[in-house]
Amino acid sequence: MGLLDKIKGELVDIVEWLDDTRDTIVWRFPRYENEIKMGARLVVRESQTAVFVNEGLIADVFEPGTYTLETQNMPVLSTLKGWKHGFHSPFKAEVYFVSTRQFTDMKWGTKNPVMMRDPELGMVRLRAFGAFAARVVDPQRLLRELVGTDPQFRTDEVHEYLRQNVVSHLASALASAGIPVIDLAAHHAQLGDQLAAKLTDELADLGIAVPNFVIENISLPPEVEEALDKRTSMGIVSSGTVGSMAAFQQFQAGQAMEAAADGGGSAGAVIGMGLGQSVGNAIVPPTQPAPAPPAQPTQQPAPASGPPPLPGWYLGNGGAQTGPFDDAALAAQAAAGTLTPGTLIWRAGMASWEPASSVPDVARHLGATPPPLPPQA
Repeated sequence: MGLLDKIKGELVDIVEWLDDTRDTIVWRFPRYENEIKMGARLVVRESQTAVFVNEGLIADVFEPGTYTLETQNMPVLSTLKGWKHGFHSPFKAEVYFVSTRQFTDMKWGTKNPVMMRDPELGMVRLRAFGAFAARVVDPQRLLRELVGTDPQFRTDEVHEYLRQNVVSHLASALASAGIPVIDLAAHHAQLGDQLAAKLTDELADLGIAVPNFVIENISLPPEVEEALDKRTSMGIVSSGTVGSMAAFQQFQAGQAMEAAADGGGSAGAVIGMGLGQSVGNAIVPPTQPAPAPPAQPTQQPAPASGPPPLPGWYLGNGGAQTGPFDDAALAAQAAAGTLTPGTLIWRAGMASWEPASSVPDVARHLGATPPPLPPQA
């Protein structure tokens, strides 16, 4: 400081801070050799606090207002200086102006994804970003813990430290909330209030509070968001009817053809159309014609002179139906080779035609049939 500044410092008797920045938290009043005239005027504006420091010790703290610096309104400094009586000569003290307004341009974001266990999606990786406001609530603690002798303490000097605290508490806040990822957007304000209270408690020892915390967005990895978009598209197009399934298959086929046109290949279109068909069939299987009931065998007319014949077995060989046969007739059919294990059989009470080998009442006749003779020499 030159001679002119020295003379100017001795003449100036107003101690004040007109903040022309938007990021200064603490500013030290410049004075040659820290000399301040007794009787000088101190102006502390709204959203400011003035802290006097003498020989490294915090002395008096002044809230907003205009003061005439005398021993009467500086009790701590008067005690440190040993002023027992009125004293009007200059004294040495450092004056730090601390801004107590809210600094609202503090941004935060997760550099690395935060792991979370979701009840619907399982383990997911989340990224989030937003903003928060910080303000000084205890100027003396701030000077002791962070500022020290820094003549101009700005937000960028503490911003990274605050951001790290935000990210460290974000994972625990999301996990303890028990909110599915799909529903997080509806609870941004609630989570923000919880984090603001948590960070205020965490930063109390530094004299800093977080009155407002805003979560702008919580996002999933791109591949997970793409899968959710596909699931949403399926839900919109498919409502459980055959007509909507046809529309969904057309939608899938159109997407595949468009992707193939962009990629310049036709194989992708065929694969995409097949994928759309298979997804549609998985959701609502295509309508299949109902299986025809088994042909009812023609009952032989009963003789006019007696009761109707007992229900018997019907055989199907080569598309031709014969019968009905009772047990003795079945044994004869087996002996003749007409009844084989693969012969289809049916009788009243059966749901469909079945191979003879799978029906125990018929299969017992097959075992009594001798195998074919070996070839003769």
